Order: sequence, then structure tokens, then C-alpha cells
Amino acid sequence: MSDEEGEVIRDKQIKVVLLGDGTAGKTSIASRYAQGGYNREYRQTVGLDFFLRRIVLPGDVHVAMQVWDIGGQTLGGKMVNKYIYGAKAVLLIYDITNPNSFENLEDWYSLVRNMFKSEKIPHIAIVANKMDLEHMRAVKQEKHTKFAQEHGFSSHFISAKTADQVETCFQRVAAEVLGIKLSKPEIEETSRVVKAEIVKYDGESLANAMPPVKQRSMACTIQ
Repeated sequence: MSDEEGEVIRDKQIKVVLLGDGTAGKTSIASRYAQGGYNREYRQTVGLDFFLRRIVLPGDVHVAMQVWDIGGQTLGGKMVNKYIYGAKAVLLIYDITNPNSFENLEDWYSLVRNMFKSEKIPHIAIVANKMDLEHMRAVKQEKHTKFAQEHGFSSHFISAKTADQVETCFQRVAAEVLGIKLSKPEIEETSRVVKAEIVKYDGESLANAMPPVKQRSMACTIQ
């Protein structure tokens, strides 16, 4: 990647980890954001799904968004700390129709706090998914807002199914991590993207390795 004068533009890299219960919709969110798709069939992530997407923020800031979808069943798993290590942002995701998924966010947050005891804690966002099911909402918005304010989290309401606010959520998170202020028109503007290609990795080696920036965009699964 280079500009008109031939100077190489180096990506900034942001590792974004998605945490939450197994049915909160983490994989659907990651897939919608990185690949623009939505799978209607539920498939629980076992271990880790990984996605990479490149965006451009205001000021011609090129960002490689590394989205790590950690399986909901791994709250007590031995690999979860390695998956979280190096995160610049953590999205705590819950299903607005499932109150248990909201209540369990405290445990997911405790996991992050314990992981970053001696380091700067990453940017944390609370993300309410399945807003297309507003008529079935079981978690009041007031509870969401109170939880976010008490802990100093950024707050987002999205729908992976309809894609509503998914782009905005990740754009805002990236900007906040990098200290970039977004105007309202910039928040609403769609970021440039290169479509993802699927690649496969073996074993658990990805947990300790950062992906090469020169890859265009990719998704993989570790089981």
C-alpha cells in the first residue's frame, strides 16, 4: 500500500477482542463487520475465530482492525488469557433478549481486569446486540446505560442481522483507541474496506502471534 508519491503507508494495528456469552452474536458481528455477511444458522465458536479488516479513519489514518471472536464457552478456558493478551479494545457483547448474557458481562469484565492488572487496561465498550428484536427486549436500556457509566465504558446498540450501527461501533472504537475525534458526518460515513478472504491456521500458534499487516483481509477458525 502506498500513496501517490510512492511512500509506504504503514497501518496502525488495533487488536479488538469480542467477549460475551456463546449466544450473544459475537461471530455474527465479526462476520458482518469484516465480510459484510450474516449467517442465519447458529454455530457456536469453539476456541477462536479471527478476522482482519482494513479501514481508513479521518486524517488518512490507515488501520488494520484485528477482530478476535473468542468462544463464549471459554470463560474459564486455559487459552483465554492468551487470546486477550495485547488487546487495544475489548467489546463486551450481550443479547438484549437474554438477561443472563447481560448479567454475565461482569464476569467477562473481571477476566479482563485480572489479565491487565499491571498494564493499562484496553478501551472497553459495552455492545447491545440484536436491536432488531427490540419488541423482545429483556434488558432495559437504563441498565445498559448505568453499567456503562459506572465502569466508564463506551456504549453501543447494534444489530448484526440488519447491520444497523455495526460500522459505526467499530469506527468509534478505533477512533477512541487512537485518540481521533470524529464529527457526526464522519461517524456516519462508511469506512473503506477490502473484502475478506478465508484462510486456515493450524493449532494454537495464532494466540501468540500478530498477523502480518500485508495480508489484505482474512478470517480463520481455531478449534
